[in-house]
Amino acid sequence: MNKLFLSLHVLAAIITVGPVTVAASMFPATLRRALGHAGAGAGVGDARTTLRTLHRICRVYAGIGTAVPLFGFVTASGLGVLGDAWLITSILLTALAACVLALFILPGQDRALAEVAGLPTASAPTSPQPGRLAMLTGVFNLLWATVTVLMVVRPGSTTGV
Repeated sequence: MNKLFLSLHVLAAIITVGPVTVAASMFPATLRRALGHAGAGAGVGDARTTLRTLHRICRVYAGIGTAVPLFGFVTASGLGVLGDAWLITSILLTALAACVLALFILPGQDRALAEVAGLPTASAPTSPQPGRLAMLTGVFNLLWATVTVLMVVRPGSTTGV
C-alpha cells in the first residue's frame, strides 16, 4: 500500500506543482507585455487573455495540489518517517511555499489582472509590478526545488544511493 500512496504522491506533485511553477513563472513576463501594449489594441487583449489563463492554471492546480501533502502524509506515516528531520524540513518548506502562493502570488496576480483590465496607459501610477511577482515566483520555485531535492536525497536514507 505504501508503494501506491508514494506513487500517488509523486504523480500528484508532478501533475499539479509543475503547471503552477510554469504558469506562475510565465505570468510576470506576460504582464510586462500587457503593460507595454496598454492602449495598443489587439496586443493587450491577447496578453490579458494569456494572463487570465495563466492565473486560472495557478489557482486551479494549487487547489488540486492539496493532494500532494495529503498523499505525502499517508506515505510518510506508512513508512514510519514522520519524525525524520528531512521530512519535517520538507513539510515546513512546503507550507512556506503554499503561503507564498496563497498570500502573495495569487493575490498579486488578481490585482495585476484587475489593474491591467482597467489600465488606460502603461504609465498609470497604480500599475502592477511584474518584478515583484517574478521575485515571489522565484522564491516559490526555489522552495519547491529544495523540497524535491530533500525528497530524492532523504538524508539518512537506507536506499544506499
